[in-house]
Amino acid sequence: MDEKEVLEALKKYREMDLKYEDGRILGSMCTKPHPISRKISEMFFETNLGDPGLFKGTKKIEDEVIHMMGNFLNNDNPFGYIISGGTEANITAMRIIKNLSIKKERLPKVIVPETAHFSFEKAREMMDLEYIKPPLTNCYTMDVKYIKDYIEDNNKNDNKKIDGIVAIAGCTELGTIDNIKEISKIAEENKIYLHVDAAFGGFVIPFLEEKYKMDNYNYEFDFSLNAVSSITIDPHKMGLAPIPAGGIIFRDSSFKKYLDVEAPYLTDTHQATLIGTRTGIGVASAWGVMKLLGKEGYKNIVSKCMDNTHYLVKKAKEYGFEPVINPVLNIVALKDDNPSETCLKLRQIGWYVSICKCVGALRIILMPHVKKEHIDEFIGALASVKKN
Repeated sequence: MDEKEVLEALKKYREMDLKYEDGRILGSMCTKPHPISRKISEMFFETNLGDPGLFKGTKKIEDEVIHMMGNFLNNDNPFGYIISGGTEANITAMRIIKNLSIKKERLPKVIVPETAHFSFEKAREMMDLEYIKPPLTNCYTMDVKYIKDYIEDNNKNDNKKIDGIVAIAGCTELGTIDNIKEISKIAEENKIYLHVDAAFGGFVIPFLEEKYKMDNYNYEFDFSLNAVSSITIDPHKMGLAPIPAGGIIFRDSSFKKYLDVEAPYLTDTHQATLIGTRTGIGVASAWGVMKLLGKEGYKNIVSKCMDNTHYLVKKAKEYGFEPVINPVLNIVALKDDNPSETCLKLRQIGWYVSICKCVGALRIILMPHVKKEHIDEFIGALASVKKN
């Protein structure tokens, strides 16, 4: 095949894909990247952060991205990496917990919510972790009293001591935020490693206007809380960077020694990320988009998404569909007696939503590519599907 034939063949495959701008992708936490990413991708497409000494400029960009994200997560001295995504970030955090407890002759014990991302199940299988899953409150967040009581009851028994806690800031299914302020106090008192999965919420919560925040709901989740040791945060979600651009940020560089493995044949003789070869495209694009948009730009994007979120809830109620909870972030779960069947019927007419595991509901994410006209069309389609 010549170049023209190759490109024409690939174009046909690409035409099979859904397009974000059509507004029918309603179950994804990713969106159409900012247009500047195209130019940046071409500039950095051959870079490899797996061997950073060869790409010193790109490595410097990564350091700057980590510091920019650290800045809006209330950390002036962050350490971390831009990696493949939230899955790698969460597994990396579990590696820390595993290595911190390596001298104990038992499986590391970690408190993990029922609403946790599936990446934690992968980590459990890979590292033989033992999970304790607290009950959920009516708000679908971890029961803080249960956590406190469990730790206090088992603190004197080394075989039952907790080595780590995972809390969620913007859970995958419902967008809920655990009461991380209170969980942090418990972790600090008991010297327990606390990891926060804010893969989605990390680029939403810091830019959330007060008018969109619910009363009596705690939105604190970042390094301003003393016990928070690491945070997963993905620029390729609400940060508008292209895939792959996930992020793991630690309170400081003291955690690096728990991740490092020797790599003497590379320019940097120790490597900490799970994936060795890492493209610089995500790093450079995240840098470019963050510099271009700034905090005000992200605030405007989040406000638009939240406005559309509340618009969807309003329209859904007009048709008799009720949300499981009032939306915390730009994620809506609509109650459904048979969400799998409804989801399948919607796909058959070109609408792609997803379902919740923790409750019978359809899951809709109001990403920047979703517009009000898409919402109107979707609610009409949902009403039609439910009648048949």
